Order: sequence, then C-alpha cells, then structure tokens
Amino acid sequence: MLRAGLKWMFLIIGTTIGAGYASGRELWQFFGHESGLAIVLFAVFFSMSCFVILNLSHERKSTDYLPILRDIVGSKLTGVYDVMIFLYLFTTTVVMIAGSGATGQAFNFSYWWGVLFIVIALILLFLKDISGILSINQIILPLLLGGLLYILFLFTFDQDLALFSHWHEQRNWTAAFPFTALNILPLIAVLGAIGNKVRTKGEIWIACIGSGLILGVISYVYNNSLIQIADELLLYEIPLFAILKHYPFGMLIFMSILLWFAIFTTAASGVLGIVTRLQSYLSIPLWLLVLLILIVMVPLTTLGFSTLITYIYPIYGLLNLYVLTRLLLYPMWKNR
Repeated sequence: MLRAGLKWMFLIIGTTIGAGYASGRELWQFFGHESGLAIVLFAVFFSMSCFVILNLSHERKSTDYLPILRDIVGSKLTGVYDVMIFLYLFTTTVVMIAGSGATGQAFNFSYWWGVLFIVIALILLFLKDISGILSINQIILPLLLGGLLYILFLFTFDQDLALFSHWHEQRNWTAAFPFTALNILPLIAVLGAIGNKVRTKGEIWIACIGSGLILGVISYVYNNSLIQIADELLLYEIPLFAILKHYPFGMLIFMSILLWFAIFTTAASGVLGIVTRLQSYLSIPLWLLVLLILIVMVPLTTLGFSTLITYIYPIYGLLNLYVLTRLLLYPMWKNR
C-alpha cells in the first residue's frame, strides 16, 4: 500500500512541478510578499482536491478523465470543461517544451536543440505506454525534490533568512484559490486516466496528504527565498538562476538538469491526459499519437517561456475556480 501510495504521490507532484513551478516563475506570479497563509491554504486545498479526484477515479475505475469531470462539474458543463481541459493540457505542454528550449539556452545551446531533445524523450517514453511515466517519476522526482529543497535550505542558511518573519501581514491570502485552481485541472486529466490501477483507499490518503505537504513546504521555502532577491528577478527568465548565481557553476549545471526533468515530467503528464482522451477516437499506436500531437505543438513554442506563463496561467487559474469550488464542497453537494 505504501509503495503504491508513493507511486501516485510522485505522479501528482510530477504533474504539478513543471517548468513554471520549479523555475520559481509560477510561484512569484501568484505569491511573493505577504503570502505565507496563502501557501498553507494552498497545501490544504490541494490535498482535499486530489483526494476527491483520486477517490472518484478509484470508484469509477476510469481510464480517461471524462467520467470524473462529469461527476465534478455536472453533465451540463462537462462539454465546456472537456474542451477547456484539453486546451489547458495542450498549452501547458507547449509551455514545458518552450521551457526545455529556455533551459538549453542557459547553456548556450540553440533553443531548438532543447526543444528537439524533449520531443524525442517524450516519444521514447510513450513506447512503454503509461507504465513508462510511472516508472520514470519514481526515479526522477526524489532526486528533483531533494535537490530543490537542498539548494533552497542552503540559500536560506547562507543568507541567514528568517523563515517566519513575514507573518505580521497576510493580505495576499486569496492567491491560494487561483493558484490551487490552476494546478488542479491537469490532475483531473492525469488521475482520471489511472483510476483502474488504484487498489485501496490507503493509497489515496498517502498520495494526497503526502503531495500536499511536500508541495506546501517547497512552495513556502522557495517563495521566502525569492522575496529576498525580488529586485533581481526582473533580470532573469528563470528566477531559480538568480538564487544559483551565489553558488559554483557545478551547482548551476546540477539544478538545471533537475529543472529539465521537472519540465519533462509535467510535459509527459500533459501528453498522457491528451492521448488517453483521444484514444477513444483514434485507433493508432500511443507513440504515433504522441508524435502527431508534438508536431502540432512545436511551432507554438516560439511565443516564449515567460510570456506564456505570464498570460496563460492567471487566466486559467481564474477559469478553474468553479472546478475548485466543486471539489472542496463535493461531499456537501453529493449528499444533497
């Protein structure tokens, strides 16, 4: 049970920690100053929402997100949100591919080498079907989470930062709602695709509480670090590099590799949500479906990494507030 719970926990975290999150760009977009309470609320809302989604998937034994979506938003709005989820997965996967290009540029490689590398890796991953994603998440994510926490705590101690000095005012607490809403929609798609593989309720509890707790801690420490270098963030496409400039070049290389893996796991989750939805219409091999989708996506990456995050993410965060409300109040309106 523990092993299975950790497997789903890493899938949830892998879906959430992508280019925007791991780079710090997404956190800074929503949080920043006076956001300690917002991050605590996010961790609670996130765990609750994941539990409802995964529990529904388990009960329905679902293989794609449509029946779960129908349970959450009702049959009248299912069509609208079906299109929205598909577009969301599509655009965020484009963001991840663009993020891979931006990471390549940080090492003076061509933007297109970074894009080509992630496209090939995604096609190879889906040659092994869904099991490929689950296996790679269990290898990559402990490294990613450990590396990210290490550099953030190292920066906190080196700069002598106080972790709880910003609690006198918490005017940004409402940011918890759009930020949670933003990260919930892809989880409906991804967790809806694995409902037939979940065996027990214990797995669900471990996955949901564990993912909320880990993401809450990382978000809080990360945001606290970014507050200290707020004046420098305008100069960096990827805020994490503003922290890493204080450390040897080897640390930059190590964290950039981990950043790329964060991008890769989220891109893989996005593609998983898309292809499991399309498979009911197209009877072609999974890897070929992935290839066709990626061919369409690649030209759209030229819009730029930070531009995509700045405009797309807040809009989706607001649109998804209805879904978040339904998830948080699900036990109440289900009983009614």
